Amino acid sequence: MRPPPPGYFPAVPPEERLASYTRAVRAMREGEFCVGLPAEAADDPLGRLGRELNDLAVWLERRFAEFVRMRAVAEHVAGGMRVDDTLDRIYESFQSLIPFNRIGCALLSDDATSVRAHWARSDRPLKIQRGFTAPLAGSSLEGILQTGRPRILNDLEAHLATHPDSASTRLIVEEGIRSSLTCPLVAQDKPVGFLFFSSSEKDAYRDLHQDVFLHIAGQLSTLIEKSRLYQQVLDLNNDLLSAQETLRYQATRDALTGIYNRRAILEFAEAELQRAQRHRASMALVLTDVDHFKLTNDHNGHLAGDAVLRAVAGALAGNLRTYDHVGRYGGEEFLAVIAESDPDTVLATVERLRQAVAELKVSHDGKELSATASFGIAVRGPESIFDVNALLSIADESLYEAKHRGRNLCVMHIV
Repeated sequence: MRPPPPGYFPAVPPEERLASYTRAVRAMREGEFCVGLPAEAADDPLGRLGRELNDLAVWLERRFAEFVRMRAVAEHVAGGMRVDDTLDRIYESFQSLIPFNRIGCALLSDDATSVRAHWARSDRPLKIQRGFTAPLAGSSLEGILQTGRPRILNDLEAHLATHPDSASTRLIVEEGIRSSLTCPLVAQDKPVGFLFFSSSEKDAYRDLHQDVFLHIAGQLSTLIEKSRLYQQVLDLNNDLLSAQETLRYQATRDALTGIYNRRAILEFAEAELQRAQRHRASMALVLTDVDHFKLTNDHNGHLAGDAVLRAVAGALAGNLRTYDHVGRYGGEEFLAVIAESDPDTVLATVERLRQAVAELKVSHDGKELSATASFGIAVRGPESIFDVNALLSIADESLYEAKHRGRNLCVMHIV
């Protein structure tokens, strides 16, 4: 028995064909688009209907895929995504809808006079970097906004030959891109920017790609505008947090020396004392006074005195452990808070501070100045009960003794 000739299809009774079409329509209504209708060879109304149903199933499948992708992007944006996150989602999800090797996004300036490259992803090195800016007036992009239609350039090398002054075209050709689909983004009648789909192949884009984009452009533009507004809010919030941190820093710092001010160092002293009491630990307060500081001011001027104070503050702060603190207590006096240390460790630490100050060489107005300092130490033992004021009083007595004994000394009292 010989096989049937090519193009031959066995006759199917009309009622069976109608039944299969009915099942296909029902399946598509329920979201199942792969209906699998048999190929129709008959050139009759039922045959044409079968082919139309197959074409409709393919079209619905494609549109449903677009809808799913756009809904996923919308859900991510609604969840607080930024502009870059939205564009990353498009890059990762739209390959089956629009062919591309590269996607770029440029946003209009607030006054709509220029276009600035904001984002791009590609499977090749980028030549147009974020921040690349070009004026809008007189450019081909301005014409795209005026028409509201996507623009297809399927031979960018030829376009560059006729527009040699186009820096963006030259750079994109250097990236290896040969065709592009430029899509205007307009949200609520407000131009937002442009989305560029680019391919390394010539003749990559057709009118159907324009139709695909126009189908999603409104929603996509709104998403990008919403994302940009969210980014602006995020940036403003970050600016606010930064300003708050700056104010907090300024509120705790001494304007001249940059170390903690009196209020902040006393707060550290109180907190460390309470912690030491809870843990039955030793801690110390150290008062430091720059020796003969009045003579420095009288002989060299107050600016020279300021330079010495800054240098002494730097020497003290630079020779303490990270969890110890020092602040300007007032005038030429400094207060250091030394955490959890036995008396021998405290004395060794303060002796290191004394030597660091004594070795200073401060250049000011052509002169080289030096300084020494006296240190009074009050060490709280593990079992003693003293408040900050009482410890400060003991540290002050120790400091007076150091100065009385000749200065540039460390004197310690344990209580």
